[in-house]
Amino acid sequence: IKLRNEEIDISLPPRPKVSGGIHPITRTIDELTTILSNLGFKVEEGPHIENEYNNFSALNIPDTHPARQEHDTFYFKKEQKLLRTHTSPVQIRVMKKNIPPIKIIAPGATYRCDDDATHSPMFHQIEGLFVDKNVSMAHLKSTLKKLLANFFGKEISMRFRPSYFPFTEPSAEVDIGFSKEKNILKLGGNQNWLEVLGCGIVNPIVLQNCGIDTKDFSGFAFGLGVERFAMLKYGITDLRMFFENDYKWLQNYSFQPSEFSNSLGGK
Repeated sequence: IKLRNEEIDISLPPRPKVSGGIHPITRTIDELTTILSNLGFKVEEGPHIENEYNNFSALNIPDTHPARQEHDTFYFKKEQKLLRTHTSPVQIRVMKKNIPPIKIIAPGATYRCDDDATHSPMFHQIEGLFVDKNVSMAHLKSTLKKLLANFFGKEISMRFRPSYFPFTEPSAEVDIGFSKEKNILKLGGNQNWLEVLGCGIVNPIVLQNCGIDTKDFSGFAFGLGVERFAMLKYGITDLRMFFENDYKWLQNYSFQPSEFSNSLGGK
């Protein structure tokens, strides 16, 4: 009787093994951070709740700039604070505390009053800053060329298009080449162009606001949207899907730790 009660049906299937995966945003942040770390950039972080000086004034953003309006920025009126609209305040904090050379990246979440298929009220950025003697646009172009080639796994056609940002002068937006075949976007070539990030030489006013002597030092800065890079690399078409926790979507777009390790050169 005891043997009969303790018998096991070995023909039954095993219990399903459910394992989590690495979210594409996490994977993209780690990929970009690894690439830039290999280029000599140090990772720095800062608070998500900032003051107006670090988020706007120190970056030479005037009081009349649209980004300062309530339709674009989340304010805490009682505390006179705000949710940072970019990770640039991290650059300000680092430049105030350190003497050049400074070579950092600032990854993290940022917040703006946008919500549609291509904008989210919370999204992620990675910004880069390099301040030293005789830093030029040539250094910036070389860095971004290596970043794009390593991230997308091949040489990508790239062009610098003149633009305007209060915190850089001169400023540029970086476009990459792409083509469309049967409504599928393919990176490469120069048939069409797509903007992927903004950059430029750090405005001397910003350096002065941080106590850096502009006679001896110059720098470059760039900023990119993590979600945009993830969408381009992994064929994701709707920004909102990153945050909706759809189980089937996550099954399709998440990555196993072993895949992630191998993509970064791990064992």
